[in-house]
Amino acid sequence: MASTKDWFETVAEARERAEKRVPKAVYLALLAGSEGGVSLADNTAAFAELGLRPHIADLPARRAQSTTLMGQEISLPVICSPTGVQAVDPAGEVAVARAAAMSGTAIGLSSFASKPVEEVIAANDKLFFQMYWLGDRDTILARLDRAKRAGAKGLIITLDWVFATARDWGSPPLPERIDVKTALRFAPQVLSRPGWLARFLRAGRLPDLTTPNLVGAGEKGPTFFGAYGEWMGTPPVTWKDLAWLREQWDGPFMIKGIGRPDDARRAVDVGASALSVSNHGGNNLDTTPAAIRLLPSVVDAVGGDVEVVLDGGIRRGSDVVKALALGARAVMIGRPYLWGMAANGERGVHNVLEILRQGIDSTLYGLGHESIEDLSRDDVLVPDGFTRGIS
Repeated sequence: MASTKDWFETVAEARERAEKRVPKAVYLALLAGSEGGVSLADNTAAFAELGLRPHIADLPARRAQSTTLMGQEISLPVICSPTGVQAVDPAGEVAVARAAAMSGTAIGLSSFASKPVEEVIAANDKLFFQMYWLGDRDTILARLDRAKRAGAKGLIITLDWVFATARDWGSPPLPERIDVKTALRFAPQVLSRPGWLARFLRAGRLPDLTTPNLVGAGEKGPTFFGAYGEWMGTPPVTWKDLAWLREQWDGPFMIKGIGRPDDARRAVDVGASALSVSNHGGNNLDTTPAAIRLLPSVVDAVGGDVEVVLDGGIRRGSDVVKALALGARAVMIGRPYLWGMAANGERGVHNVLEILRQGIDSTLYGLGHESIEDLSRDDVLVPDGFTRGIS
């Protein structure tokens, strides 16, 4: 369908509308990547290096995209990756949950989210709770227990994040909290986007930068930066810690941030049932190769022992297909749905998911496949030197 006031046709258009709809600092935060942004750029550029091998006749009249991931049936092989403090829209993570439910797919909810897990899971019960190794074991157990009681279907432990927060390319510093001083500082930007401010005022609140899922239900959590400081002060996680954490969670268990085959095998050894090949959207160590370059070596390392997902650089349905052809079971998206939410709230998130669904469908048609299950490496032209990885 053609673009309208309430519907856009591409993820690129969602990004353009987001830039016009939210304050500059909010928009630039959605572009964030560490240091020089080399990994951030490579995450998307790498997909353009991969070619497709289409057929021209006997193409399928219908194409199937449904699959299962971490025990959940989803209608397309795309889920919303957990991202922290979604204060882009008043409904935040609840809007994402509703949109994903409308598209028949699952979401990851960050432990740094701005909405409580109980409220988000009420909007979409296909929810995987994400956490960092943060605090002592008793505190971590309390978070796990709260997620279990809320009904989370799986756990994601994120490990692809280090202390590399400097940005050479102009992403602005984010405020720790919204107070009078902060409001005055950002007032010119906010007043230039009166519609964004009006949405929060109609909802009866200002953007919330606290993290309610790091504390007990009903308690006020620390600010995002307070939580970040606690994480920095926690001793680094070990493989022994991960094995212990796995023992505490009796459902699907994903380790996010895998880029090396040896780490993939260790993750399987400690009991992971799923792996995410990811460089944290270019927010981890800069110059880490694009996630799609690392995917084949990780898939080869773990075979069919666990589910492997790709997280990073997805901007169109053909990107999803390329990832699946190289061995991913599904993909996770971050910036695209955040741009969609910034552009048009809940409807914008749904819009992005449906753009990807349409793109997957047309790519399957061109490749001559009736289902995503039929995809293989034979469908993709991989240039020499494209993949990265060690044995």
